[in-house]
Amino acid sequence: MINFVELDKKNNGNYLKLLGAVSKLSGLFSESSIPFINYRVAENIFCKSFDAINLSRSDTSFDANFQSIGIGLKTFTCPSSSSTEKIAEFNSLSKTLNILKGEDLVIQLSEYRNDRIDLGLRVYDINSSLYHIVARRNKELILFETEYEKIKIDKISNIKQTTAGLSFDDGQNFYTFNFSKSTLFRKFQIPKNAFHFPIDIIEDPYTILLELLDGKQPSLATDKLVRGVNYIVLPLYGVKEKKKFVFEKSGLNQWNAGGRTRDSGEVYIPIPIEIHKYFPNFFPERNTSFDLKIPTGNIFKAKVCQDNGKALMTDPNKALSDWLLRKVLKLKEGELATIEKLDELGFDSVIIIKDDKNKYRIDITKTGAFEKFSNLNQ
Repeated sequence: MINFVELDKKNNGNYLKLLGAVSKLSGLFSESSIPFINYRVAENIFCKSFDAINLSRSDTSFDANFQSIGIGLKTFTCPSSSSTEKIAEFNSLSKTLNILKGEDLVIQLSEYRNDRIDLGLRVYDINSSLYHIVARRNKELILFETEYEKIKIDKISNIKQTTAGLSFDDGQNFYTFNFSKSTLFRKFQIPKNAFHFPIDIIEDPYTILLELLDGKQPSLATDKLVRGVNYIVLPLYGVKEKKKFVFEKSGLNQWNAGGRTRDSGEVYIPIPIEIHKYFPNFFPERNTSFDLKIPTGNIFKAKVCQDNGKALMTDPNKALSDWLLRKVLKLKEGELATIEKLDELGFDSVIIIKDDKNKYRIDITKTGAFEKFSNLNQ
């Protein structure tokens, strides 16, 4: 298992330096002697320091891809030798889970969790995985790695249920599930060989900032995503009577439409008319080819097609279906995509990021992402 502290030291890197610098400035946000590090900052520092691909915006099981190793990044306060932390949410599946109890519930939860780990492995061509932990304690950080594996369903035991939730273990890890929040937690134990990093929090960080501003202020490049300028979100579903559904004969299931003989790979991603209305310059003109990079790094030729520019397609069209239907959703030829399948995997939308005039990226994004995106436009 990779030890990222040792890797940072070996390469004379900046990981510990950046973590230390941010921790020393904790006084900007808290009066506590426990260093404060926002989890997004911790993710960005890790990816910058180790040249890892940041997957946090995709909200799949992994936060980073380091040389085809899926990394789960976590930072949390831990005054004792262990801490129980959230590892997955199943809000979109709460109705299904609410009718289950005991062992039936544990098995279904475990299958959902394992399916989402498998999804991350498929989407990003990941070969193995681990957790990298930054635990925060009085005047120090504790860094360590631990295994990131699927729940061993055949080893599940010690199931205990209360009115608030249940707990179980699989012979390797201890898990709890909260009923009201539909959230799965795992217990993380600090190992004896963990790296302890002393932190002296600066008493007056504001003076440091003022001194910095007295000098020449640097010009900082940013990769910030600006809605409608360099990213949009597209739904993989439609809505009827306030209920989501995947179109049976269009969109992901265009291959199932009638009227003519169709190829099993015929598919497109729907583009709501509101996207063109609010962000008319995001995509090239209809039928104009552009590059579309998928998470594995492969690049497709794509274009906006059909009446009112309602479809995002690739050329060949089979490229999109091979990726989205076969690799990501694991659907067989002739098997319909459904909202239930999307809910099980925890995503119902895709994010399109515009890097340049004719260069775009696509990734899956969590359930509810399009609703959040579109509500901001009202």
